[in-house]
Amino acid sequence: MDLQIYDTETRKLQTVSPMDGDTFRFYCCGPTVYGPAHIGNFRTFVLQDVFRRVIEATGLKTRHVRNLTDVDDKTIRESQNEGVSLKDFTDQWRDKFHADCEALGLLSPAVEPSAVEHIPEQIELIADLVEKGYAYQADDGSVYFDVSSFPKYGRLSRLSEREITTDTAPSEGERESSDEYDRDSAADFALWKAYRDEDGPNFWESPWGKGRPGWHIECSAMAMKHLGKSFDLHSGGVDLIFPHHENEIAQSEASTGQTFARLWFHVTHLMVDGAKMAKSLGNLYTLEDLAEKGFTAEELRYTLISAHYRQPLNFTLESMSASKKAIGRLRDFRDKLGLSAEAAPAPTATVDELGPFQPVLKAATADLNTPEALGQLFTVIKQLSRQLDEGALAGEELAVAQKGFLAVQYALGLALAEPEKAAAPQEVVDLAQQRWEAKQAKDWAAADSLRDQVTAAGWQIKDAPDGFELLPLS
Repeated sequence: MDLQIYDTETRKLQTVSPMDGDTFRFYCCGPTVYGPAHIGNFRTFVLQDVFRRVIEATGLKTRHVRNLTDVDDKTIRESQNEGVSLKDFTDQWRDKFHADCEALGLLSPAVEPSAVEHIPEQIELIADLVEKGYAYQADDGSVYFDVSSFPKYGRLSRLSEREITTDTAPSEGERESSDEYDRDSAADFALWKAYRDEDGPNFWESPWGKGRPGWHIECSAMAMKHLGKSFDLHSGGVDLIFPHHENEIAQSEASTGQTFARLWFHVTHLMVDGAKMAKSLGNLYTLEDLAEKGFTAEELRYTLISAHYRQPLNFTLESMSASKKAIGRLRDFRDKLGLSAEAAPAPTATVDELGPFQPVLKAATADLNTPEALGQLFTVIKQLSRQLDEGALAGEELAVAQKGFLAVQYALGLALAEPEKAAAPQEVVDLAQQRWEAKQAKDWAAADSLRDQVTAAGWQIKDAPDGFELLPLS
């Protein structure tokens, strides 16, 4: 059962298979660690995680590299604004990102290189491009990639087929010094950015003077160091196709003369309540924002995989409520199947070992069709639940179903963690304690009145011989 994925460059479905016949090597553009990642960022990271899990569920080995951008325009600017060192600033947001990844059930990459740790490799790559005539040092002291020297520039984003939206037509020598830009322009882009006073203490020495790398060169240097000059697949959000990934291809292939990445896998953006996410609209959610509204990270994960990766996902709080119910149904079925909450989901090596859950993985391998996979999962669960109720699923058939369920659990990355019991506010605890004491004193009227107050506050009292338990009203 081979996984097929839509390749951005060829605009066709392509089979996912390792170039070396052994390990599928892929690179994912990671976060810029200058603040908490929001749910739009995590849509890409979660679907990349499912992509890896499905590959492993089909029996292939993977080598997954995801970088950290800890030096660029934003990280330098924000660290300077806060008056802290670049390292201290980015370390705190790196740790926050890791905590969020763990909560969402993301597998750790094989390697997580940081841009700062790979500046020597970036300088070496830039020097090679200068030597080969693909890059030059300009009068501002920065080093730029000469786009006109790379005839295939624009093939990923189809730049030549789109209308140029800049005020002036692109011309040889037009330059773009910012790390990120939205222009559809074949402008020369910065490989090495000369030092500016606003950079403060954030600079490194190079053959072109002190300064720092541009954003685009980081990923090329890190990907090639940890995956080789040519590897299987590169991934990121659709917003990275141009200019970031276009520039990566140009600088990498100009240096090596080899195909940089054989396949390109891009995840479409997320909207909130039908609108683009923006701080000004108050709809830029983080995991903490959703936790305050009573939702878990696993419920967010389910929501993020409920739409196809090539279609925009319209995120709503109602969709989170639906995910909460869906996860509850999956958890109930797991228990009904006789699996404990501690049973470890694991990939399976053969299709036969999936048993009745084969249609779930089959859907996931068809261009990572996660909504179809979820639909197939609930269809199978409905059928198996009926068999379990009738006592028709036992012995070897039950064991196969259990193994298959754990395999698709792994592929989708759903831990089905038991929900944490909500803690009642202290004032409710006090009312319940007073009611318990009134009951012991056989003051039934007071006990009933206090119970009504607890119920009005959204809680129910479950009595036991030696005390009581407070449970939230559903």
